[in-house]
Amino acid sequence: MRHSTMLRIGPVGFRVGSDWRAPVAALEELYRDYPPPEEGIPDFNVRLFAARFWRRWLRPSVQIGGDFVIPDAAPLPLAQGLLAAEMGMNLQMALGQRRYLLLHASAVERDGKALLMTGESGAGKSTLAALLMARGWRLMGDEFALLDPETGQIHGFPRLISLKNAAIGVMERELPSGRWGPLLEGTPKGTIRHLVPDARAIAAMGEAAAPALVLFPSFGFEAAEREVFASECFVRLTQASTNYVTLGETGFDALTGLVRGVPARAIDYPDTATAIATVERLWRELA
Repeated sequence: MRHSTMLRIGPVGFRVGSDWRAPVAALEELYRDYPPPEEGIPDFNVRLFAARFWRRWLRPSVQIGGDFVIPDAAPLPLAQGLLAAEMGMNLQMALGQRRYLLLHASAVERDGKALLMTGESGAGKSTLAALLMARGWRLMGDEFALLDPETGQIHGFPRLISLKNAAIGVMERELPSGRWGPLLEGTPKGTIRHLVPDARAIAAMGEAAAPALVLFPSFGFEAAEREVFASECFVRLTQASTNYVTLGETGFDALTGLVRGVPARAIDYPDTATAIATVERLWRELA
């Protein structure tokens, strides 16, 4: 690759190579406070390349590759090169991670204990994680929570926070001095803007935390909550994991330990103020 950079997010190191300078420059700027991979050896490689040589210059089109690939993945325009790099790193984790049980969840920490929030796209988990970060919680991750099968602890993966559509304005007002990536319009999920986690999240990303509460949030409904029993929680988290089947018995044991030992609630909320108040109350009562 003509251009490349390396970085470490939590315990996982990446090398990102690109046919173009722009995506690498964006990563180097937004991840400038992140350390390199341990001993300079990445766990995963990401490649951003032109499927046809002329696509480097004429209507440049970014194909996502790396150690693990989805062969029929559609390319993105070069203007969305940062998004392609983020998707590439997520793809390597989703298809190649074997050390941790991956949960598609946001995670924040307080007093050494972790809150996990998972749900379908649009449920608001990224926005909630960012809002809690702005209120003093430590952000552990926006895309993946890493459950260690050996210890039952959650390890941080505080990548850039991917905010979409209306959530962008909410967080711009909440964190006017935050560090932001470019506004990416016309993506497969609408408008996206990346928020850099705060200094505490980056400095403490190597510190694991014990899971204390699992939430299944849903945005856009009248305020409500209910207990999620262990059996339902188990099924929903298997659906939220990209490597549960691959890990086999190890994944089963890790997830069984989580749902048996950690309370879970489903919450509906009409606005962010209601969501924050509900989270804080449940944390005081259950964590």
